[in-house]
Amino acid sequence: MKVPPNSKESEMMVLGSMLTNINSLNIAADVLDDADFYYSEHKTVFATLKNAYRNDKPADVHLMAEELKRIGKLESVGGIGYLTTLAQYAGTSAYIEEYTELVKSKAILRRMILAAQEVEKEALEDPQDVSTALDSAQKKFYEISQQTNAKDGVTIADLLSGKKAASEMPFLEALQQKQELYRNRDPDDLGISGISTHFIDFDKMVGGFNPSNLMIIAGRPAMGKTAFAINVAENICFKNGMPVGIFSLEMTAEQLLHRIICSQAEVESDKIKKGSLSGEEYQRIVSVVNHIQNYTMVIDDQPGLKITDLRARARRMKEVYGIEFLVIDYLQLISGSGSIRSMENRQNEISEISRMLKNLARELNIPVLCASQLSRKVEERQGHRPMMSDLRESGSIEQDSDLVMFLLRREYYDPYDKPGMAELIIAKNRHGSVGDVHLTFRKELGQFANYTPIQSQKTDDAFASFGA
Repeated sequence: MKVPPNSKESEMMVLGSMLTNINSLNIAADVLDDADFYYSEHKTVFATLKNAYRNDKPADVHLMAEELKRIGKLESVGGIGYLTTLAQYAGTSAYIEEYTELVKSKAILRRMILAAQEVEKEALEDPQDVSTALDSAQKKFYEISQQTNAKDGVTIADLLSGKKAASEMPFLEALQQKQELYRNRDPDDLGISGISTHFIDFDKMVGGFNPSNLMIIAGRPAMGKTAFAINVAENICFKNGMPVGIFSLEMTAEQLLHRIICSQAEVESDKIKKGSLSGEEYQRIVSVVNHIQNYTMVIDDQPGLKITDLRARARRMKEVYGIEFLVIDYLQLISGSGSIRSMENRQNEISEISRMLKNLARELNIPVLCASQLSRKVEERQGHRPMMSDLRESGSIEQDSDLVMFLLRREYYDPYDKPGMAELIIAKNRHGSVGDVHLTFRKELGQFANYTPIQSQKTDDAFASFGA
């Protein structure tokens, strides 16, 4: 039988350094876990050393021998003689990071082998749902790849001191830095904390899109859900320069690209379809094509995806392209995992999908924007203003999402009621305020833009003249 990957010498180097150098003890105890060691005696010695580190106690050969004797494990690790050998085996303490990395890498290989064996066992059992089995296999390896970022929980003291903070700075120092940046900010800087969508009023209200958030954009058919979601993706990709992923379950990648070019070049869709372009319009399209091909936007147009397949493909997008924002169009076109419970009724299936989308946002640590349909109750209501209860098929969409937005274009019901305008209704915002945002909508381009009262006045005047 082949021996699982391990390096006894590296493990001895790490333990020896921990026994002889306080800095090595702190570094190794913070980075490694006893499960990272292959040899049982090394696991025991490391666990004892880490316990001393946690209790802020010194650790050397004599103290560790006494502690191991107290818990009845001194003989099982080879006695005081082996501890002395470890201390003599200590490498240069300056290289402790390299020693710990060697031990960690061997542990990762062993976990990969274990995961592969579990996948093999599950595959040999001939599971009924292959997609679920594949999702489970990919999840196992994705978790291994992300294990360096794994956390057991963090105290507020560590966060405030900066020891475990994302900024790696003490809280008050980081706050002072933010104050300084705020005082010296550009007059056009909105001061938002998340990813800017470049819809100014919207960014001011919600603070941009933040990592690990699941956001829902809902509306009745033809309200512009897809257009808004794609416009946001365009702004984040082409203006912020961030890689973006799109799952288009309704439209093909070419149809989506057609929409993007119409919006970016500001050329009507029919003109591009027919080729009836002026020289200026053609040049605008050429300029847009040359510009956008320098950015990373990944479109997956596979129809009828199961939620397990979608999650697996999203992980792949993250690994290969490093996407920082994800759009899904739209939720009701996704199928459940195929489990017995989710197949009982569509409500259970949608509940499972929304929950797994939220988990996906947290797992990839990126904002996820998902379009969703609304029920027909909106059509029957006076004013046609959407409500949370209109989210189709499940209240769990409302529970799982961090941000719920509704799109309402009144001109859809009455051509003379605020033509060219749209309302973006922020109905739920877990991390901020709620309210309405006005946007301009150019239907011929499939493009939402920032609303200005001057544009609105011109539109109203034009319709007044038309009526006269």
